[in-house]
Amino acid sequence: MEALIWIGLSALAIALPFIYPRWRLRRVLARPLPPEAEDILRRNIPVYSGMPADLQQQLRRMVVQFLHQKKFVGCEGLEVTDEMAVTIAGQACMLLLNRPSKVYPALHTILLYPTEFVAQRAEVGPGGVVTPGRQSMLGESWDDGRVVLSWDDVRRGAGDWTDGHNVVLHEFAHQLDSESGRANGAPYLGNPASYSEWSEVLSRAYQNLRWHAMYRQPAVMDHYGATNPAEFFAVATETFYEKPYQMAEHYPELFAEFLKYYRVDPREWMSPPPPPSPEPPLGYAHGW
Repeated sequence: MEALIWIGLSALAIALPFIYPRWRLRRVLARPLPPEAEDILRRNIPVYSGMPADLQQQLRRMVVQFLHQKKFVGCEGLEVTDEMAVTIAGQACMLLLNRPSKVYPALHTILLYPTEFVAQRAEVGPGGVVTPGRQSMLGESWDDGRVVLSWDDVRRGAGDWTDGHNVVLHEFAHQLDSESGRANGAPYLGNPASYSEWSEVLSRAYQNLRWHAMYRQPAVMDHYGATNPAEFFAVATETFYEKPYQMAEHYPELFAEFLKYYRVDPREWMSPPPPPSPEPPLGYAHGW
């Protein structure tokens, strides 16, 4: 009898680390997002109010889970507030809507700086000589379960949802990209057969953006996306959510691939952009 008790206690001790977190998460998810937190979503995610009720509900539930499971650490004396945490969680979880997800399971910490921060970078010079360098950053996604963000730039991205620049969407797109094993512009797609078309479409769009960047021609996507395939995926994600009409017009095949991957159409949450102003006739001088 005593042996059975010890076996039972041993089994419970082994199972408890797995059972207890799930039990706690179920209890947390049973409580709705507080009204003041939803007010932050409405204030700092302009498209939230345009989402259908079911997507709003999904987002609120994911935000609750995100805030429960992830740790926010203020850097350089920054005190992380509810406004900051909910704003970041809401934008990050937008990438998970309508998709089966454990809400960034590999991520555990968000490091938040008050403004842009300096990262150490090794620079390779002529002859392969490596020298230490420093680079100012707005955000960074690490493969050890951490994301680093500048609050000034998070707030700037939340303030304009039409410019295609959003550091939270960008860095959390890197987190999704790395779920396939490494960040290379090919996130986990589920069906292995999907990678062929994904690779073909994204390669063409990437080369197109590289051409625009090389010749300094304007493009729908930021030229930073021409750096490498991983940055292209992150920049294209920003564009998909913030400039969906323009992306659908100029990169229809790429937009279609992102529709399949993200399973939402951001055009349904926002009005189309105004048409460009017509060029004045030749010989016309403004102000005369």
